Amino acid sequence: MSPLIWIILAIIVLIVAIYIVTYNGLQRAKVYAEEAWSQIDVQLKRRNDLIPNLVETTKGYAKHEKSTFEEVVKLRNQLVNVPQGNHEEAMKLSNQITDSLKSIFALAEAYPDLKANQNFLKLQEELTNTENKIAYSRQLYNSTVATYDQKLLTFPSNIVAKWHHFTKINYLETPSEEKNVPQVKF
Repeated sequence: MSPLIWIILAIIVLIVAIYIVTYNGLQRAKVYAEEAWSQIDVQLKRRNDLIPNLVETTKGYAKHEKSTFEEVVKLRNQLVNVPQGNHEEAMKLSNQITDSLKSIFALAEAYPDLKANQNFLKLQEELTNTENKIAYSRQLYNSTVATYDQKLLTFPSNIVAKWHHFTKINYLETPSEEKNVPQVKF
């Protein structure tokens, strides 16, 4: 064989190798993003499992706060019924649950007996830890999505992504009300 044929074969092998590595890199980034979402999902499930216990523990102390409890349970039930791939709706409901849980935790200040209840304190601590894990999982998700989306925009992976119809994944965004500057008054 002539040296020209060897050079052409080497170039073809190199192009195929680059293509395979690029495709696998895109798939790996997509899987990491899906895995990061599953971490959020696990923490949301954990929180959903803790909510009924918190509501039951708190209910006995603050019977006239019934609407607060009903709102938390309603939102929890809505979150449980969100379709598997609807990340935006799941996070919207999750943010509403977080706000409602803040209201329940604030009740403890008005009810000293509740504030001293060991079950309530334990549930409050577990839910607080879970909220922190959700926040971390959201950061991890956004980071993995950024890596994936970056591959969709950079050469040569953008070409392979277009050929295989890879699509952009959206970030989880902070609700606008959480971006507002808090008002501090003395």
